[in-house]
Amino acid sequence: MLRPQDTATREKKRLDGLWSFALDPDGEGRRAGWERGALPGGRLMAVPASFNDVVADPAVRDYFGDIWYQTVVRVPRGWAGERIVLNLESATHRATVWVNGREVVQHEGGYTPFEADVTDVVAPGEEARITVVVNNTLTFQTIPPGVIEETSSGKKQRYWHDFFNYAGLHRSVWLYSTPPAYVSDITVVTGLDGATGTVQYAVETEGGAADVAVVLRDADGAEVATGSGASGTLTVPDVHRWAPGDGYLYDLEVKLLDDGATVDSYSLKVGVRTVEVRGTEFLINGEPFYFKGFGMHEDHAVIGKAHNDAHLVNDFELLRWVGANSFRTSHYPYSEDVLEHADRQGIVVIDETAAVGLNMGLGGGIFGGQGYTTFSPETVNDATQEIHAQAIRELIARDKNHPSVVLWSIANEPESETEAAENYFRPLFDVARQADPTRPVGFVNVMLAPHGKCRVSQFGDVLMLNRYYGWYVDTGDLEAAAKNFKAELDAWATEGKPIIITEYGADTYPGQHDLVPQPWSEEYQVAYLDTNHAVFDSVEAVVGEHVWNFADFATTSGIMRVGGNKKGAFTRDRQPKAAAHVLRKRWRD
Repeated sequence: MLRPQDTATREKKRLDGLWSFALDPDGEGRRAGWERGALPGGRLMAVPASFNDVVADPAVRDYFGDIWYQTVVRVPRGWAGERIVLNLESATHRATVWVNGREVVQHEGGYTPFEADVTDVVAPGEEARITVVVNNTLTFQTIPPGVIEETSSGKKQRYWHDFFNYAGLHRSVWLYSTPPAYVSDITVVTGLDGATGTVQYAVETEGGAADVAVVLRDADGAEVATGSGASGTLTVPDVHRWAPGDGYLYDLEVKLLDDGATVDSYSLKVGVRTVEVRGTEFLINGEPFYFKGFGMHEDHAVIGKAHNDAHLVNDFELLRWVGANSFRTSHYPYSEDVLEHADRQGIVVIDETAAVGLNMGLGGGIFGGQGYTTFSPETVNDATQEIHAQAIRELIARDKNHPSVVLWSIANEPESETEAAENYFRPLFDVARQADPTRPVGFVNVMLAPHGKCRVSQFGDVLMLNRYYGWYVDTGDLEAAAKNFKAELDAWATEGKPIIITEYGADTYPGQHDLVPQPWSEEYQVAYLDTNHAVFDSVEAVVGEHVWNFADFATTSGIMRVGGNKKGAFTRDRQPKAAAHVLRKRWRD
């Protein structure tokens, strides 16, 4: 699936704004056919936005169930004779969509796009009513998982991921047009041979036979290579490589031709670079790369997980200021706008699915006793695995052409020390490699499955470890933390794979100070980071450090969290803690 785009043959119309909105806890809307008319009792809601914090009502913030959105849009009259498509960049966690009362698409998964051809449902020049029912309920057959439990105060949604279950239409909704014959997908794989770059392309088309022609231009618009046919390889002498810190992009224009006339065209930004794992090294363009950065979250006050361009630019400015060269999309695919900006800025990305919370042992430790078995016919099962596999396929299909993406992460902190976990994950690694044989694949290991006990790390090209020595274990005892962390990393290093510390951090309340560093103080966060960094520097196989987290973020309530997770180097409103200055000195020197 290609992103909506304005070209010489295509047009797009953004449908963002204030939509009619209604909560429907009893599912009455589906039975009564709310899609056939105006939403009863509808109020206004911003799109894109998480609905939870927009309304000043605690019952709305924690709501789960059906969530209805509706808007009326006029289809451009100039689209007569064109193919017309409705595209939603995300709907968390699933959605059913109607246009003019007719169901056009359903989708499972909250962070990847989906679309429907509505050519036969709408009329150019006329109004169309678009109705979306989003459902944010989590079960053991969703990614991420959750469960509905009966409590003394009624049914409650419970989940085991340590960030708030924001939901709604988080990203833009589009109406766009293409010609009846059109380019439906493009796959690009780049390579390097000394100073020469290669761009291998494969184009998929629909709507009738036509010829394919491609033109590659440099950043100044000069033509550097051409090709014909649905697949081929372009050669670029004296190529300007895409590299960390140098987001140089070529423009690949794909044209669909009929008797020499352009029927459809689409432009794709291309960064020419290579990625390789060799022994304990992670190589970009044949050079060892060391990851410096953060696990991050799409999380802001009021709008929750909504994408916002101003916040995007500000976050990347802070990444540059602190000296970061990379981040992980913890723990779900981010807006594609984020990846496009990473491409432009030369920021390296570990791209992750929404498979977080697949660990009942961890859930019991942080979120209280839970009483569930992770993998069983009644909990995480074959149906879950297939939904997980589809999430991997959709992530890779969307992000395969982004040069910034160098590593796929198929899960965060799952149970990985059991035979059931090994059987669950083995085929999922195969799914990822079949979808993209060009990038390394891994998953993020949790401390409950240390070296010698983890049965899933064998499948990964890279070892990604979340470790909190000095915080969740050896709390306040940094000398013991350093000793124990070093011992575990030395053990992992014997696997002969690169090690990325994908999480390490200490909750820090901004403005809390201690003469003698104590947990929760800014002084302790600084000492904690210094201690961890000394350990990393002593283990050659460690090729990266991602602090948890870039900024404080919202979580479910509980005694482990004070107004959310406070492990950020920046506050939720992006002001630096003392730790940010320490990281800046380390990463920029």
